[in-house]
Amino acid sequence: MEAYAVLETGGKQVLVKVGDTIEIEKIAVNEGEEVTLDTVCAVSDGTTLKVGVPYVEGAKVTLTIVAPNKRGEKVINFKMKRRKGYRRTVGHRQSYTVATVKSIA
Repeated sequence: MEAYAVLETGGKQVLVKVGDTIEIEKIAVNEGEEVTLDTVCAVSDGTTLKVGVPYVEGAKVTLTIVAPNKRGEKVINFKMKRRKGYRRTVGHRQSYTVATVKSIA
């Protein structure tokens, strides 16, 4: 079994393995930079699993930034009340950072 980690970033938890490409909430970095995140909830080396309360001490995940500012799909929010003439449309596009997992320690 491969080594993996559960990483928390942007209020979400993501299961990552070395070599995976992930989309995380936007962080202020440039393309090609390496970022080390220490908010690791669980880490496994393939045989043993360490679970943190809330984070595993000393565990780090190193990411290489591929695209620092990727935009997600547009989400449309439409409200309407029948027979009242009330219509409201709001659109939203979330910004993401695309990164590749370089190492899990």
